Amino acid sequence: MAAADPLVVIGDALLDIDVDGRADRCSPNSAAPVVDVAHRTFRPGGAGLAARLAATGEREVVLIAGFASDEAAARLRGLLDGHVRVIALPLRGSTVCKQRVRAIGPWAAPNGHARTKEPRRPVLITRIDSGTGRLGTDLLPEAAHAALAAAHAVVVSDYGRGTATHPQIRALLRAHAAHVPVVWDPHPRGSVPIPGAALVTPSRAEALALLSGRLDDGPDLWKLTKGWAVQAIAVTLGSEGALMCLRASGKRLRIPLPVAAKAPDGSDACGAGDSFAIAAAAHLGEGSGPESAVRRAVLAAAEFVGSGAAAAFSESEPATVSEVPAPWSDPGT
Repeated sequence: MAAADPLVVIGDALLDIDVDGRADRCSPNSAAPVVDVAHRTFRPGGAGLAARLAATGEREVVLIAGFASDEAAARLRGLLDGHVRVIALPLRGSTVCKQRVRAIGPWAAPNGHARTKEPRRPVLITRIDSGTGRLGTDLLPEAAHAALAAAHAVVVSDYGRGTATHPQIRALLRAHAAHVPVVWDPHPRGSVPIPGAALVTPSRAEALALLSGRLDDGPDLWKLTKGWAVQAIAVTLGSEGALMCLRASGKRLRIPLPVAAKAPDGSDACGAGDSFAIAAAAHLGEGSGPESAVRRAVLAAAEFVGSGAAAAFSESEPATVSEVPAPWSDPGT
């Protein structure tokens, strides 16, 4: 295919927020750490992050996703515009935001116990999800049809917010899967992949939730591949690489990550699954077979984590006095 043919990402776009600070004390009424906010960072999440990751080469990247009419959506568009071509679909409800609260300091622990040694990297204290947005069943604009018809490869980034269940989207993907590789990144609350997808990329936890036994025992993974009628499944295993199963032969392949490619312990892996799916789709679109594409995707995801993961696609905003909530007036605080 010509280099002008776009890589198309279609799915649920989210806004990811990191709230970072120090936890030098705990709440007087519980063991919950008190985080003094230093700064916030914003980045595309979900299908938005997948598209942004893909937009590092010369090939055009098109994102087809739902967008609300709120401040969070405007910020999300600002993070994407200039990097990817966005075909915005109407989103019902508010933008879905996933906010991680992270900290360093002696009380930087999610279990409420003080540490004897202060962590070198921010520790995840909790995650706060908000937003009601879901894609409706409105007809797709002509621009979406044209982008899919011209696609070099397609990544479906399903985050359970209605895009992957849209009947017209599913029908188009089924039609295009006959001649364009479709990589499906699933979600526990999402839709089943379309028949004919070239590759489905569940995480270990997502795969185990669908199977009755261990990943490497018995025929369950092959049965799942045949049940979905997809060409291959690649279960992502983090620093262990991936486990593949090919529908045509039932062959299983353990694809380890070379020791030299592993990121340091404690590295932030946010977005690694998106990186894996994008890399696999790009190589499949260039004509690689499933095994070769997955091997390259394993290395690409490891390189992504080792280079700072999704943080490289973030915009930082310092916390000001007016943005930090006033302390509770209880004299015990």
